[in-house]
Amino acid sequence: MDNEQLKLENQLCFPLYASAKEVVKRYKPYLDEIGLTYTQYIAMMVLWEHQIINVKTLGEYLYLDSGTLTPLLKRLEAAGFIERKRDFNDERNVIIKLTAAGEALKGPASLIPDKIKQCLPITQEEAITLYRLLYKLLGSN
Repeated sequence: MDNEQLKLENQLCFPLYASAKEVVKRYKPYLDEIGLTYTQYIAMMVLWEHQIINVKTLGEYLYLDSGTLTPLLKRLEAAGFIERKRDFNDERNVIIKLTAAGEALKGPASLIPDKIKQCLPITQEEAITLYRLLYKLLGSN
């Protein structure tokens, strides 16, 4: 049996995994300045866009399940960035609302994407190609 298919260097999953870790690591110092983890940051990006959203829809945007979202949202609520309430029409749904403190983070957070672009070793054209390819992979499930 040929073991070429089992070599790490021949796996698409490994450079995706390692690159994702490296990119998230580059975010850390900037996110530390505003008191967010990377996962909290991407959740806040959805909230900055929508202001109010239910947990299920937020999970769909972020490709995260409720078991991952619940503790993350509890920490964001404890920090005063969001409020969580049960939906009056359907108690099974939890609605998340951005607070004024959460909205105030938007300004400093808006500087982060340009900082990240400056520290990644790819051109704008390569970034666009990579973005399209990654979303093509996400759409194939």
